[in-house]
Amino acid sequence: MNVFLTGVTGFLGSRLAETLQSKADLNLSVAVRQPVQVCGGRVFEVQGLDISTNWSSALAGQKVLIHAAARAHIMKDEVTDPLAEYRKVNVEGTISLARQAAAAGVKRFIFISSIKVNGEQTQCGKPFTAEDIPAPEDAYGLSKWEAEQGLRQLAIETGMEVVIIRSPLVYGPGVKGNFASLIKIVAKGLPIPLGSVHNQRSLVALDNLVDLIIACVDHPAAADQVFLAGDGHDMSTTELLRAVANAMDKSPRLISVPELLILLIATIIGKKAIAQRLLGSLQVDISKARNLLGWEPPISVEEGLARCFSESSLRSGFSPKTSLHR
Repeated sequence: MNVFLTGVTGFLGSRLAETLQSKADLNLSVAVRQPVQVCGGRVFEVQGLDISTNWSSALAGQKVLIHAAARAHIMKDEVTDPLAEYRKVNVEGTISLARQAAAAGVKRFIFISSIKVNGEQTQCGKPFTAEDIPAPEDAYGLSKWEAEQGLRQLAIETGMEVVIIRSPLVYGPGVKGNFASLIKIVAKGLPIPLGSVHNQRSLVALDNLVDLIIACVDHPAAADQVFLAGDGHDMSTTELLRAVANAMDKSPRLISVPELLILLIATIIGKKAIAQRLLGSLQVDISKARNLLGWEPPISVEEGLARCFSESSLRSGFSPKTSLHR
C-alpha cells in the first residue's frame, strides 16, 4: 500500500516515518521543505503548506495520506493575528491538500489534530470523549477544529475517508516545549513546589501515538471516525514529576505548597496559564479506539518515559540528510 506522509521532519513525523519504513507491506513517500533522504521511499520537495501548493505529482498513486504537518502551537506567538496565521496553514493548507488528495484518488486521509479541539481542562474523573461538543479556547485549537469540519464536509462531497486523531501532550525522545522544561528542572535537582497536586492528566507516549496512527492506516472501522489518543493511564502532576525523576534515576525535590497559593503567585508574576496547566485536569477517554480498532497502547507510561532518556531512543528517528531522491 502506498502511504504519503507530511510533517516528516517534526517530532511526531520523524518517528512515524521511521516506523512506516519498517513495514514491508507499505511504500512510504514523504513531503519535505528541504532536502532529505528516505531509504526505500520517495521524497517530494514542497515550498510550504498553504492553499497555493500544488501536490499533484506527489499524490499520484497514493492510497493513504497521513497529514502530520501543521503550524504548531506557539506559547508566546508574536504575530499580529495568530488565528489568521494558523488558518493559513492548519485550515486552508489542510483543506487544499485534502481536496487535491481526493482528486488524485487517495482513499483515506488521516488528520493529526489536537485535544485542544475538545477544550483546555476537564473535571477530574470526567474525561473528554470523541463525541463531546468541541470547545476550543485558543487560536491553535480553533484552527484544528475548523480543519476537522472542512475535512468532514469534503468526505461527504468526495467519498474520501477521513480519520481524525486528537492527541494530548506527546512525550518521547527529543520532546520540546513544556515537557522539556520540566525534564530540565528535575535534572538540575531544583526544588519544585508541586508536591501535593491532586489533578489528573492524560499524556501519550510518542510510540503509542505512532502505533495508533498506523492502526488507522487500513482498519475498516477507522473510516470517518474521530479518535482520542492516550496512554490509558492518567497521573497527577506530582506523580508525573516522580515518574520522570525515576526514569532519570534521580530523586525529585518536591515541596508541598497549597494549590491556591501557587496559582496566586503565578498570577502575580504573569504565569497563570502555566499554573493552570500544572494544576488543572485534562483527561481523555481512549475507549473508542479500544472498542472499534481493538487497539491498546503498546507501552506503559513508565516505558515511554524510560525511552525519553535511553541512548538508543535518542539516536533513533528520521534524520535529515543532504541528498534528495524523487
